[in-house]
Amino acid sequence: MTPPAGTVDTPRLRLRPVRASDAAETARLMTPAVSRWLATWPSPITEAAVAERLAWATAAAAAGTVLCFAIERRDDGVMMGWVTVMRSQGDPARGDLGYWLGEPFHGRGYMREAARAALDQAFSRLGLSVVEAGAQPDNGASLRVMRALGMRPVGARMVWASARSCEELCEYYEITRDVHEATALE
Repeated sequence: MTPPAGTVDTPRLRLRPVRASDAAETARLMTPAVSRWLATWPSPITEAAVAERLAWATAAAAAGTVLCFAIERRDDGVMMGWVTVMRSQGDPARGDLGYWLGEPFHGRGYMREAARAALDQAFSRLGLSVVEAGAQPDNGASLRVMRALGMRPVGARMVWASARSCEELCEYYEITRDVHEATALE
């Protein structure tokens, strides 16, 4: 069976564009243990609030500024989380990578697989030259994902975490298209 347009298959996962019907499952997966690492995802979050994000993501994807994928296991179709690449506002050749998985899916290498596929799409479909990602210094799992993707540290900076209404320190990593393509061949 051919996957729907806009989807990306990896050995264990399917990345597909988010859709309005994802609101309930996204809200359920956004637990305090997941939200604590995300600047803009509060917990609890209502289905209505997720529906607003989904509408924004769909419109931004249609405008060519965002790729927003739901991550599903290929063997059973269970939705596990999201991975997003957004074109930077100040520089259209740069992008920002964001990702999360629901608690039951942590520690199995799923995000390394999903984020690598999302980077492939960001460089090819959005035409980006550089993609960056950030995480709090205590978020070891996310920092390991960035390093596994071949991203290199570029410094730390404070970011506004609207989910907690405060500034938080994040470590930033980035990868260029050339480095990503070279690491994909290894």
